[in-house]
Amino acid sequence: MSGFPLAIRLLPRLTILLLVLPVAAGLVGVVAPAFGWLPALGGRSWTLAHWQALWQAPGLADMLRLSLVTGLASTLLALAIVVLFLAAFLETPLFRVVRRLLSPLLAVPHAAAAIGLAFLLAPSGFASRLLSPWLTGWTQPPDYLFPGDPGGVALIAGLVLKEVPFLLLMSLAALPQCQARERLMVARSLGYGPVSAFAKAVLPGLYPLIRLPVYAVIAFASSTVEVALILGPSTPPPLAVAVVRWLGDPDLSLRFLASAGALLQLAATGLALLAWWGGECLVRRLAAGWLIDGGRRRGEATGRVLGATLTWLAIGLLAASLAGLILWSLAAYWPFPAAWPSPMTLRTWREAADTALGPLRHTASIGLGATALSVVLVVGCLEAETLRRRPLRPGAQLILYLPLLVPPVAFLYGLVQLQAQLGLAAGWLAVTLGHSLFVLPYVFLSLAESYRRLDPRWSQVAAALGASRAATFRRVRLPMLTGPIAVAAAVGFAVSVGQYLPTLLLGAGRLATLTTEAVSLASGGDRRLTAVYALGQLALPALGFSLALGLPRILFRHRRQLLP
Repeated sequence: MSGFPLAIRLLPRLTILLLVLPVAAGLVGVVAPAFGWLPALGGRSWTLAHWQALWQAPGLADMLRLSLVTGLASTLLALAIVVLFLAAFLETPLFRVVRRLLSPLLAVPHAAAAIGLAFLLAPSGFASRLLSPWLTGWTQPPDYLFPGDPGGVALIAGLVLKEVPFLLLMSLAALPQCQARERLMVARSLGYGPVSAFAKAVLPGLYPLIRLPVYAVIAFASSTVEVALILGPSTPPPLAVAVVRWLGDPDLSLRFLASAGALLQLAATGLALLAWWGGECLVRRLAAGWLIDGGRRRGEATGRVLGATLTWLAIGLLAASLAGLILWSLAAYWPFPAAWPSPMTLRTWREAADTALGPLRHTASIGLGATALSVVLVVGCLEAETLRRRPLRPGAQLILYLPLLVPPVAFLYGLVQLQAQLGLAAGWLAVTLGHSLFVLPYVFLSLAESYRRLDPRWSQVAAALGASRAATFRRVRLPMLTGPIAVAAAVGFAVSVGQYLPTLLLGAGRLATLTTEAVSLASGGDRRLTAVYALGQLALPALGFSLALGLPRILFRHRRQLLP
């Protein structure tokens, strides 16, 4: 075997190495310091002293509680919204509208959504201004804590806003695999209402297909740093934020404490996943009788109202958050309770233009590099599937999700330690490779369904006409998949733009991006400048999705059947 088939068959192995080695090396690199072994900082003996110090850290119980509660609660709410929406509105005009809105919603980075939500619902936020004083009677900002409430409500709300579009995307990709349309038709013909038909006929087949994405959401939500820095409480913060603060402390001895904290975060995420799995088992047992009780229309109206209300509430909050960001970026003077800034000016944009150029360049170049690498590897893996005529094995699928299931703070610090020991420079290449760990799974998830559903008869016709495998791939399969590949690349680019912790740690804090700058500014008092950076962070993914949708229409304007 040589040439194209050999290269394609090697790419899956290279992909597995890219996903497994950094995570494994990072976890190994964080274990030794947690138990006292880090010769570079004088740790030359194994000890449990750092674990004892961790147990005595002020507010540790609250840190763990926040991590567990926010991870589980936000995932449960997001999944409930997605299931209710699909149950009530699958294959309806509203479903098609929301499906068209999905790409713009996915383009919003976590940090930008969190900043927008904070500006919307803060005591002096956009929502309070719109309702005051004519409805609330407030002439001064009300006295309530948002963001940063000790219960983590703001953090949960911010996570739900971004988890709903992702879980909806994963569900849409899985619906054809579980034959949702056929199941619904059979159930409806037996007299079941739309909600009951979906819940009893489709959901039992759909959920196993989206279980790993749900687990990835739990892992992210229970260990998020950037969203928690913006919306979460600070005294004490969630555990992942505390670990990052210990890592950045000038007192280098706290690196040992941070390593122990990173392992504890790994255990906390594992506990959250175990609790969710226990909930799955309980629901499966309790729902067994309900699935076959013959009830056909119970809760139909409630399900439809809840599905529509929660879906439009999530979309409305996100849209209002972005509107608030735009207004703040243009505000010259905006006293409370004025509903609109007066006057509006571009002064903040002009002032930020020079300082934002460097972060903008870094963000774009890192995103393009990580996305290009991920697209090449993913296309290679999917083409290898086609050549083997076998789908991805369950073990390989688990490896694909590995960087999403392991808390980033648990292995990225170990990678930083390994990076220092090997003498590797912290810079663009390290950050780009780090981003690829998180970009690649999303690119795969976005592209896999379209790639697998491409009619194989096109390749058979090309082979019958004498085309080699390489020529068939280059001249038949790639042109037909240009649209899906472009959309998957846009998703990957959006994921890269939103990365905070890999940029901060692998870049040693010296490689500023729009995300790192926006998160840093969010803790300050300049809402105008923060809004500019958040909108800049949003503009790049939006541009990526616009190109992904527009370029195929230009390239194939004379071949409409190739358009997505």
